[in-house]
Amino acid sequence: MGDSRYSFSLTTFSPSGELVQIKYALNAVSQGATSIGIKAKGGVIIATEKKLPLLTDESSVRKIEMLTDNIGVTYSGMGPDFRLLVKQGRSKAQHYYRFWKEPIPVNMMAKEMANIMQEYTQSGGVRPFGVSLLICGYDFRGPQLFQVDPSGSYFQWKATAIGRGMVAAKASLERRYSEDITIDDAIHRAIRIIKSGFQGEIDENNIEVGMITEDSGFVTLSPAKIKDYLEETTLA
Repeated sequence: MGDSRYSFSLTTFSPSGELVQIKYALNAVSQGATSIGIKAKGGVIIATEKKLPLLTDESSVRKIEMLTDNIGVTYSGMGPDFRLLVKQGRSKAQHYYRFWKEPIPVNMMAKEMANIMQEYTQSGGVRPFGVSLLICGYDFRGPQLFQVDPSGSYFQWKATAIGRGMVAAKASLERRYSEDITIDDAIHRAIRIIKSGFQGEIDENNIEVGMITEDSGFVTLSPAKIKDYLEETTLA
């Protein structure tokens, strides 16, 4: 009996033991723009491709968002699903702060986002989120990087990639990652990887980079700063 008979049901397992809609959600992620996260010495960076139609106002599209002062997130997959998750994640962070009077830890934020996504895998009348998230942050445990998938699974990484260029990007990270990499070198590394798989001419308007350190909190780099990094990677 083929799994296709179960492909329209979210809450029914197929004979092979799969929830087929989750597999389809992962397909949506694998067709999304490449996103990269790298834990560096003293911080974490996240970077993502932002290829838009020619006449789009680039400033109107944000692929990296701040969840709290010390936590940022990006995604691969469906943009509208990401916006909803950002809204719910910020709400969870505010609820935690009101109750405990301190910022939510990074691992707790990743767990809360995973719980939200998991709830959409076992309820009728809904579908799984068509995104995977890269969550970066800094707290008393130091710099941390998490990946959250549509199934509600979450993993902590030193460096990883999601999206259509995931396989080549992960291979590059595995070959060249070092735990003593600096923030600047991590940004250069991420830009080189995205640039190598980018279709067309890449510039400061079709890539986004965010970073978190103990001193700065989470910030998204300006196009001017990204342009400087692009020029440096070209000269290197």
